Amino acid sequence: MIEWLVNFVLQLLEICKDILPIVTVIIGFQLLVIRKPLPRLKKTLIGFLYVLLGIAFFLEGLDMALFPLGSIMASQLTTPEFLGINPLDQTIFWQTYFWIYIFAASIGFATALAEPSLLAVALKAEQISGGTINAWGLRIAVAIGVGFGLALGSFRIVTGIELYYFIIPGYVIVLIQTFFTPKMIIGLAYDSGGITTSMVTVPMVTALGLGLAEAVPGRNPLLDGFGLIAFASLFPIIAVLGYAQIAHWLNKT
Repeated sequence: MIEWLVNFVLQLLEICKDILPIVTVIIGFQLLVIRKPLPRLKKTLIGFLYVLLGIAFFLEGLDMALFPLGSIMASQLTTPEFLGINPLDQTIFWQTYFWIYIFAASIGFATALAEPSLLAVALKAEQISGGTINAWGLRIAVAIGVGFGLALGSFRIVTGIELYYFIIPGYVIVLIQTFFTPKMIIGLAYDSGGITTSMVTVPMVTALGLGLAEAVPGRNPLLDGFGLIAFASLFPIIAVLGYAQIAHWLNKT
């Protein structure tokens, strides 16, 4: 308990050092540019304290739960006993890792739906659009995009195909979709990629990619383990643009 407390305090101090530039910029602009005292100083300080503690507990939770859980699930789903293959056989068939693709798609869908930033943006988009953009429809579209992206990214890790073979065609599709999508959804669709790579999705996706690269024979965690977040950023854009196109066509009929 004492060791954990010492590590937590050290981590909290490290976070304070990281947050310091943000505080400096805000206070600097308030005092030197706006030239007014910081409003609601007491509440602001309490809020910063909550932020620091929240980040510290969140990072501690990642180390204790999400990172190990993602790595463990990837290793369990790729054991020779589970796959029913000879442990000495180094030949990789992408079909053998079927359950990895299912797990990646499921965890991507679930984490995207649970993403607080996505919920906030979806509700705000529905409010501003007067109900034209449905919050649940937007969240489901983004979640489907993340799920498909992670499944495809897991396939890339298993097969060892270079990342750019997926990312470049993906953005070409996005550019083509942009010309045929209602203008009011384009900005929101592009933002959806950033929304999904936030506090819930990123830790689990990173752990899954690294765990899978360590478990699949012939894969290097440094070379192959990263890149899943790129899929989780790209395919929600495609999914939301597609959702908007389908909704537009249905409204015209």
